[in-house]
Amino acid sequence: MDPRTNPYAPGAGTLPPELAGRDEIIEKAEIALDRFRAGLAARSLLMVGLRGVGKTVLLTRIAQQTEARGFVAVSMEAPESRSLPALLIPHLRSALLKLDRIAAAGDVARKALKALGGFVGAMKVKYHDIEFGVDLGSEPGVADSGDLEHDLVDLLRELGQAAKEKGTAVVFFIDELQYVNEEQLASLITALHHCAQNQLPIALIGAGLPQLVGRAGRARSYAERLFEYPEIGPLKESAAKKALVAPAEKLGVQYEEGALAEILLRTKAYPYFLQEWGKHSWHCAQRSPITHEDAVSATDLAILDLDASFFRVRFDRLTPAEKKYLRAMAELGGGPHRSGDIAHLLKKEVQTVAPTRATLIGKGMIYSPSHGDNSFTVPLFDGYMKRVMPDWPEKK
Repeated sequence: MDPRTNPYAPGAGTLPPELAGRDEIIEKAEIALDRFRAGLAARSLLMVGLRGVGKTVLLTRIAQQTEARGFVAVSMEAPESRSLPALLIPHLRSALLKLDRIAAAGDVARKALKALGGFVGAMKVKYHDIEFGVDLGSEPGVADSGDLEHDLVDLLRELGQAAKEKGTAVVFFIDELQYVNEEQLASLITALHHCAQNQLPIALIGAGLPQLVGRAGRARSYAERLFEYPEIGPLKESAAKKALVAPAEKLGVQYEEGALAEILLRTKAYPYFLQEWGKHSWHCAQRSPITHEDAVSATDLAILDLDASFFRVRFDRLTPAEKKYLRAMAELGGGPHRSGDIAHLLKKEVQTVAPTRATLIGKGMIYSPSHGDNSFTVPLFDGYMKRVMPDWPEKK
């Protein structure tokens, strides 16, 4: 069929044509944010899940709806090697400028901008990755001590008071939150806790890999009471079918049940993979309906695409030792797998390969669902490892 009208949208955080099966989490976020704005008790949300489940898509959709409802939405992604202050500073300025433009109601927002200026000056001394050349002035004694935790509490208090004066709430949307340094994450959690205690309308909707739950708990023991941790997983069968069928039906195209069954089997109902298989099924089909044979042909093309991009970019970041570790995991299957079993396949002691395991967790390639267990953060990655390393040395 015509590739120009292909409705499917596989991509990094690309909104799909049909966001199926996520209404409950979207409503949960809306309720929490409305309570924050009204000065009522609520918990921020940290969404956790594997790669390809649509966490970024959900963040984007919730942020769009949040801004449309009159909140100040501030969206960002945490890179692996950047400090939290460097990440926050430009977005905090953006939030304060938005507040300053909301109906004139005093100079609280401008005072908060000066507090941000003091924060920038103090943090530049400690964190050398901060690149911010705008002179915002300063508010002596506010957010300028150079202690991240203390200053972030001051700064978010000023931001919260400005938002409260304007009758709105500021919502931070932070993706890949597991990459934030644990000590710096603790400072952010402390500042958010202070805002919650003082009923200031500041909220966080974050997303990250499953290890985010443990990192937040280690950073601050009260994080489990400050946040909800909705798990974002593969779609239920009905929602997965809707994600495939609804976009095609709008263009007058149907699916055979056999085609849907084949795609759900291969994708395990992960949203990103559904978009890949949908795209290639559309290309393979000559006409409506899309058949089981079309879906089987699409599988070969989808795997080629994934191997060349989605899987490959992750594989290329690995050291030889990390590749061997993941190949041993793949030999054992999809997981989870005990660290001792992986070490046994590698013919090494657990303590010897522990540093490799730690770096893989740090890179977001694996996580530990329970003590001593290991699972891939990327669905279907075990199959890729077998394809890319078919002559595994440890098998000889």
